[in-house]
Amino acid sequence: MILGAHEGIAGGVSRAFERAEQDTAKSIQIFVRNPRGWASKPFEPDEVERFRSEARRTRMPLAAHSIYLANHAAADPELREKSWSTLADELARCEQLGIASLVFHPGSNADVEGGLKLVAEGIERAIDAVKGKARLLIEITAGQGKSLGWRFEHVAAIREAVPGQARRRVGVCFDTCHAFAAGYDLSTTEGYERTFRDFDGVIGLDHLSAFHLNDCKKALGCRVDRHEHIGDGALGLTPFRLLVNDRRFAELPAFLETEMRFRENLDVLRSLLR
Repeated sequence: MILGAHEGIAGGVSRAFERAEQDTAKSIQIFVRNPRGWASKPFEPDEVERFRSEARRTRMPLAAHSIYLANHAAADPELREKSWSTLADELARCEQLGIASLVFHPGSNADVEGGLKLVAEGIERAIDAVKGKARLLIEITAGQGKSLGWRFEHVAAIREAVPGQARRRVGVCFDTCHAFAAGYDLSTTEGYERTFRDFDGVIGLDHLSAFHLNDCKKALGCRVDRHEHIGDGALGLTPFRLLVNDRRFAELPAFLETEMRFRENLDVLRSLLR
């Protein structure tokens, strides 16, 4: 695994690289716009060049994370259109900066089947609007409320509903906290092996493109999204030891989202390497 973290962009997106280096991260995830609002300003050309220059210098794998307000499965057409428009804007920003992937949460809808189809439509629209190489990664969710994406079958259904050519730019991000909260027991060797066997059977490991590495504050199957520092939560160290030594994932970026203390958490993960 290429271990990294979700770094802040205060002062400009290019500042994420120096923060990552201070944290000893080898990969970076960032926001490409204000994560808590709909409004956004275009990048200044100089900042785009600084970002690309830093990316060339560090050669770190890069991903972006979508804003929290978006609901791509929303029954409300106004919210859905805003969400889809934002997804396309963020994907375009990734192209502008040279970021390989944009991770996003599918959204929520009481109508599961209908909601999954809406997410796929939003994906198709974004990819049609933004030509290039940047990919959209559907994130496994914890399943709070009416959230979609907490079952592997949800994620597979979304991908399958995206037309063939566009589907090539759609992958998956596996969040350890979310999967555990959703009921996938990663906390034992047997559970770990079963989870990724099921993932492969339902979605396909070849579609797995990134990880979020977070322990979980709550119990297995809680359906609550509460991140904890590595080894301090209900997951414990076992799944992280297995993950960092799993050769299938050796070339994939894995980002901490543990509310700072990134260097400390990266030290823990690296101590598990055999």
